[in-house]
Amino acid sequence: MKKFITSIITLALVATTSFAHSDKGRLTVNEKTSTFNWTGSKITGDKHSGTLSVKSGSISVEKGNIVSANVAIDMLSMTCTDDMHERAKIKFIGHLESPDFFNTAEHSTAYFVLSSFDKSKDGNYIVKGKLTIKGITNDISFPAKASVSDSGVSLDADVVFDRSKYDIQYGSGSFFEGLGDNLINDDVMVKLHIEAS
Repeated sequence: MKKFITSIITLALVATTSFAHSDKGRLTVNEKTSTFNWTGSKITGDKHSGTLSVKSGSISVEKGNIVSANVAIDMLSMTCTDDMHERAKIKFIGHLESPDFFNTAEHSTAYFVLSSFDKSKDGNYIVKGKLTIKGITNDISFPAKASVSDSGVSLDADVVFDRSKYDIQYGSGSFFEGLGDNLINDDVMVKLHIEAS
């Protein structure tokens, strides 16, 4: 009887710690080690870059493969990493947080809800899902590299989204004509790194 109880306890511990070798596992995204780096650009080639923090998230794994992921992005955490004076950075971020761009006072969180992870021939993934910004949701698809092990999951991707689809109109040629050198490209690039365990 004692041996039987010991065996049950051992099996329970293995099931909870070795998700990669089980049929299913739900992992919590690590907000501290996961990163989102964004880059926007003007038609002149000038660029601005910065970071965003992960608020929360989870990744689901089945039979060693990622099957879904949900990540909430804290839009109030936006920073600028450009080489400029600190006052200029504060002014610039203030503009991005305004209704001209992301209106973070009313929309403080953006969401990635990823529902499809198809493995490609090179072992990476084609990811499909939804991206919500300013309360507006659109389909999104991008290639990603992922690693699944007993210790956790890591996911890396370069994601490009069209800001005009999220009613971000300022300086956009999709809404205004004759902007000349003041035209800001609609495509925004986000380099994401997600870790979960």
